[in-house]
Amino acid sequence: MEYRIERDSMGEMQVPADRYWAAQTQRSYQNFKIGIEKMPTEIVHAFGILKKGAAIANFNLGKLDEERKNIICQAADDVISGKLMDHFPLAVWQTGSGTQSNMNSNEVIANRGNEIAGKKLLHPNDHINMSQSSNDTFPTALHIAAAMSIEDNLFPAMDKLTETLKRLESENEDVVKSGRTHLQDAVPIRFSQEISGWRNMLEKTKKMLEASLPGLKELALGGTAVGTGLNAPKNFGPEVAKVISELTGKEFVTAENKFHALTAKDDITFAHGALKALAADLMKIANDVRWLASGPRCGLGEISIPENEPGSSIMPGKVNPTQCEAMTMVAVQVMGNDAAIGFAASQGNFELNVFMPVIAYNFLQSVRLLSDVIVSFNDNCAVGIKANREKMKHNLHNSLMLVTALNPYIGYDNAAKTSKKAYKENISLKEACVQLGFLTAEKFDEVFHPEEMA
Repeated sequence: MEYRIERDSMGEMQVPADRYWAAQTQRSYQNFKIGIEKMPTEIVHAFGILKKGAAIANFNLGKLDEERKNIICQAADDVISGKLMDHFPLAVWQTGSGTQSNMNSNEVIANRGNEIAGKKLLHPNDHINMSQSSNDTFPTALHIAAAMSIEDNLFPAMDKLTETLKRLESENEDVVKSGRTHLQDAVPIRFSQEISGWRNMLEKTKKMLEASLPGLKELALGGTAVGTGLNAPKNFGPEVAKVISELTGKEFVTAENKFHALTAKDDITFAHGALKALAADLMKIANDVRWLASGPRCGLGEISIPENEPGSSIMPGKVNPTQCEAMTMVAVQVMGNDAAIGFAASQGNFELNVFMPVIAYNFLQSVRLLSDVIVSFNDNCAVGIKANREKMKHNLHNSLMLVTALNPYIGYDNAAKTSKKAYKENISLKEACVQLGFLTAEKFDEVFHPEEMA
């Protein structure tokens, strides 16, 4: 491998000749060989937006000349497009402020810009990092990445599954089945009503996520090192937020209190709480589906789901609810991520939180996994759910909890006696009720209509 020499305030470093990064990135690359987790692509993308926005804002405020602004924007566009991902090698497990990833962006954009310009025009600190500090850029990149990932990836996935569930509701409006509580038989319910509960979970958690977006769209940029805005021009915060809004098509604003924005991570924690709520709901939906599809002969068997893969290396013909299992595993991961983010957010000492890379990694992993698994579950499972109407009807009419319909006519205690007798003697509710003398056969038929109980 060929190397070139790059210099920073600590001296010279050998850097691979075919990479745009420079000395500070190389130091981090060598000093933090921890794990395999790299800084998320969403953060790199957000840094490209941020650096382009900062260059335009600095130009608008008279701090940066037009030639440098234009070259920075061109180089930043290469970062935004994803063309330069190989030039962002740093581990999540680095300095807790994300300083080295900020400098990675500064160095890559400076060297790529100088290559475009054909001359040494840009300095990573003096020009790419102008009016900024790692302490306000990393939380800004985190908020940009979080808001964009939720709106652009997660919401479309949730909407897709919601539409599938709406269709299933409509198709199963006339299907009445046994309800279940405590994993025991309960009174009847329409299958469409059961599905509506799943649908509303997605609609409710989407509203929770929407409620978190205003906080995520507040940007720390302009606070620089400790929140005072040292070395940033007046109005830099509002100006750069306006430019970033134009670049992304989303309404970002400057954080009202930069001291809060640098040290507190409550906005991201609140947003991830909504992701955890979504994960909990997805766990419930996946469990319901796989229980209802259990069998095919010895389980509930009330629905069928698509058969996608062989389920066993030893049991021929076995098919498993694999999409449900994937979704429940994602839910578990998101719940674990929430614990990590909560702990990390509690560590804002004095003017800075230094757990930001691990917050970014876990948050963005949660959004990515949830987005992907919802689409996978929808396309490979939910769209193919079919009600086993005969099995539902059999289970409904075999349920002892239908006795609840008799409460107004024979009272709770007598209804309980009817149910216990029917179960013990393996006879129908009608036979038990008539034998106990609570109702005549004719009266029983008059008041007992299971399909109308839903």
